[in-house]
Amino acid sequence: MPVSMSERDFENLVGDALDLLPEELMKAMSNVVILVRPRNDDDPTILGLYTGVALTERTTEYAGFLPDTIEIYREPLLAMCHTEEQVRREVAITVLHEVGHHFGIGDEWLHANGWG
Repeated sequence: MPVSMSERDFENLVGDALDLLPEELMKAMSNVVILVRPRNDDDPTILGLYTGVALTERTTEYAGFLPDTIEIYREPLLAMCHTEEQVRREVAITVLHEVGHHFGIGDEWLHANGWG
């Protein structure tokens, strides 16, 4: 049975996951916003999505861009978990996975190292 959790508690888990990042990485994040959404309308099964220009791809011509977005999808994460501890773990993995994309880290490395 899927876990039930308030939006606020879920958002707190996203914040807790961000707290796992070393301070140096948090300071290095640039022009990015993290959003919690119910689901992705184009693919309701995905857990998170990074959209933007990774830090490793930005050149001196990078200016005037809207912020990158990291979206974390509440409904599919809750649906795949059976305990609150599982939700906490999967939210952390998803948040760190999408932050990894912001730093230019690809899916292959993230999956091979337990973050995907």
